[in-house]
Amino acid sequence: MEHQPVLVDEVIDLLEPAVSAGGTVVDGTLGRGGHALRLLDAAPAVGLVGIDKDPDALRETRARLEPYRERVRLVRDDFSNLATVLERLGIAQVRGVLLDLGVSSPQLDEAHRGFSFRADAPLDMRMNPDAPLSAHQVVNAYDEKDLRRVIRTYGEERFAKQIARSIVRARPIETTTRLAETVAGAIPAPARRTGGHPARRTFQALRIEVNDELGALARVLPDIVDVLEPGGRVVVLSYHSLEDRVVKRFFAEEARGCSCPPVFPICTCGSDARLRILTRHPVRPDELEQADNPRSSAAKLRAAERLAVGA
Repeated sequence: MEHQPVLVDEVIDLLEPAVSAGGTVVDGTLGRGGHALRLLDAAPAVGLVGIDKDPDALRETRARLEPYRERVRLVRDDFSNLATVLERLGIAQVRGVLLDLGVSSPQLDEAHRGFSFRADAPLDMRMNPDAPLSAHQVVNAYDEKDLRRVIRTYGEERFAKQIARSIVRARPIETTTRLAETVAGAIPAPARRTGGHPARRTFQALRIEVNDELGALARVLPDIVDVLEPGGRVVVLSYHSLEDRVVKRFFAEEARGCSCPPVFPICTCGSDARLRILTRHPVRPDELEQADNPRSSAAKLRAAERLAVGA
């Protein structure tokens, strides 16, 4: 399936006021460049820094962005290193940051990457093919307790205990289809008949563990606020509740400012709010977009604007 950028109109509408006069915007999860292309068209004065750790995505997107090459700098790195990337490029502050989290359609559709339970492939799931940890190592080397933790925490899977036990008993597990069969066999028959493929949550959990997705997100959010100019905006697209929860809580904390207990008569912490939340509730794709791009159905968009110090 060709990758379709999710909520692209909404992303552009939220970023354009911050970047219409120029400056730099960072697409921290460039992927196949769908959002980047629209933004470069919508804001002719803006420069783009595109970051992605997938060399295949960067190679393909470099060609797609060739007409804009004078305005674009592409870097192979993890988005969690955003501040370091900007420092290397000599960029102190930016006008906008976009994060489109999760796995892209091409990564799901390229069977050899091992992300999908629908195609037979070696267990991998690395977004960065040079990363040291793969799904094969997690599945075959983690002890049962750690497997249970990963599957329950990152997959929110109620049968994590049974699945972890079955995986340990079935080792070695070399392929995605063998893993999917093992997971399905561990889940009671009535539960297998509802909620989609029975291995979906386990595969999600393994992918998050392999790529440290939640850790990377938690690390980068404070750095984003630090590099945003006053009036600059951050837009985050997430695809499951754990990611969205991290973003929601971080935005709320940065928009609150004072962290003193409510019983204090005056503020003693001296903390100022650094963000203004632009999306009171997460923005979701409408029915038309979900019908056209079923993989967008889980998307939630949140956005915030950087406040001046003391604002």
